[in-house]
Amino acid sequence: MGRILIVIGLVLAAVGGMIHLGVPLGRLPGDFTIRRGSVSFYFPLATSIIASIVLTLLFAFFGKR
Repeated sequence: MGRILIVIGLVLAAVGGMIHLGVPLGRLPGDFTIRRGSVSFYFPLATSIIASIVLTLLFAFFGKR
């Protein structure tokens, strides 16, 4: 449990550092935004793929005991 909390803390610190440096998280070139009148739809495809890859690598690395 301690190792998981440390990893979560490091990931949050890394994401916070990237946001502080101005990396556009959540608005990547593969994310879709559709606006029709007063309705808007946002589909974060590229952000979802990157998050999936990062989480898969983290679970694969820390899942082996």
